[in-house]
Amino acid sequence: MQCDRTSDGSPVFLRCGADMSKTIFAPDAFAGKSVLISGGTSGIGYAAAAMFLSSGARVVLMGRDQMRGKGAEEQLSATGRVLFCAGDVRSLSDCGRVVAEAMRCYGTLDVLVNAAGIYHEGALDALSAEELDELLDTNIKGTIHLSQAALPHLRRARGNIVNIASDAGLHGNYFCAAYAATKGAVVALTRSLARETACDGVRVNAVAPADILTPMTERQLAADLPREDQLREMASLYPLGRIGTADEAAAAVVFLASPAAAWVTGSIYMVDGGLTA
Repeated sequence: MQCDRTSDGSPVFLRCGADMSKTIFAPDAFAGKSVLISGGTSGIGYAAAAMFLSSGARVVLMGRDQMRGKGAEEQLSATGRVLFCAGDVRSLSDCGRVVAEAMRCYGTLDVLVNAAGIYHEGALDALSAEELDELLDTNIKGTIHLSQAALPHLRRARGNIVNIASDAGLHGNYFCAAYAATKGAVVALTRSLARETACDGVRVNAVAPADILTPMTERQLAADLPREDQLREMASLYPLGRIGTADEAAAAVVFLASPAAAWVTGSIYMVDGGLTA
């Protein structure tokens, strides 16, 4: 793949992407609505939080890292409509506590974004029991726990859930069988829960991103190889010739949560640069 560069010397395949200052979402698209985002302190969750806030929403960020969470809250604080609540989606009691705090602060819960997730790479027979438990507990059980805690309030608000799945949960991938299995479970959960809650007016959808340049993707890179070379090789797999951005995945999340998607439920929305075309 040709690696053209921008004027500052950065590779184009890392710098391309939509100008998210020009989105289709009106400044009041989510006015009066409250959004809870697990994993909202970095990556796709953080990008979605910023986009919801710019569209008028009140946002609660949930994450395990107190310092990172407070930093994210401060960075997004200009609107005065953001709150960080420390919590671990692996804990059912934490999920209940964070949902209760969101209700105490904002009085309603209209959108749940299940963006908390982890990744383990390697051959399946090298995966430890502890790593497997962490994948299952975070990626699928955590999604279920927070959805269970939020659903009574979402039913009252006729709100919706947007889960973060993965392209790996639809077509598999090398050396991440257990991760792919958890994301495949998120896909199945999304479709099944969409049917279960449709009669209550609650929509459930998922965004399935491929490689997005986030801290989780950065952690997949080998420390002993040049970062740019690895990212260039990753980008070469995509028909659009680049890796996606957190903002581009977040835009799909916000669309699915919006009234523009009022007749969309049980959908798995691919954000993958044409990888699965």
